[in-house]
Amino acid sequence: MLLRPFAAVVLLGLTLLVPSRVAAELVTLTSGRTVSVRSVRIDGETAVLALRGGGDLECNVALIRDVLPDEVPYPDPDDLDPVALARPPAARPLTLAEIAGADSRPYLPMIEAAASRHKVDPRLVHAVITVESRFQARARSRKGAMGLMQLMPATARDLQVRNPYDPAANIDAGVRHLRTLLDRFDVRLAVAAYNAGAGAVQRFGGVPPFRETQAYVRQVLSLAGVS
Repeated sequence: MLLRPFAAVVLLGLTLLVPSRVAAELVTLTSGRTVSVRSVRIDGETAVLALRGGGDLECNVALIRDVLPDEVPYPDPDDLDPVALARPPAARPLTLAEIAGADSRPYLPMIEAAASRHKVDPRLVHAVITVESRFQARARSRKGAMGLMQLMPATARDLQVRNPYDPAANIDAGVRHLRTLLDRFDVRLAVAAYNAGAGAVQRFGGVPPFRETQAYVRQVLSLAGVS
């Protein structure tokens, strides 16, 4: 196809300025469409447009009406950190207030106080109570577990809890118990031990193969935002 006079003059001038590569960014086609590219290279009657996202686009020079600098700044892909690009954006952890429901809000000050005293993530404490009792302070299981954090009678005695149904005392004792488990295991195994006992975790060398315990661990870690 023959060059149109205007296009030929523009491209000839650009080629004379930079023989092999034209540092132009904004390409206007004869159709009226404008394309922002990294650069334009002229090869005979073919214009090779280096695209910003990678790769080239070839077209006849007669299809190009004008080439001008693009005033809009674009990051050069060569300057970007490939490791950072491959890493998913970090999600901001939800605060305790953001994950709290109506049932748990009255107990948030107790959770935060106990978690602070014993250096446990309050979101983890909140998640354990959610799965254990759904914030029913008078809850009692068939096995005898009591209160918000479902303290077993033996655990309540060991922790010297006089009234397991007192919310503040129950939460403090439950968090103390959870702290001792976190000192022995990673968070996943500590949660498993809270449900099935530390002995079971040691005996099986990990999360015990009990359906209840495995579901419990998944629920608590998901609610706490722990992967």
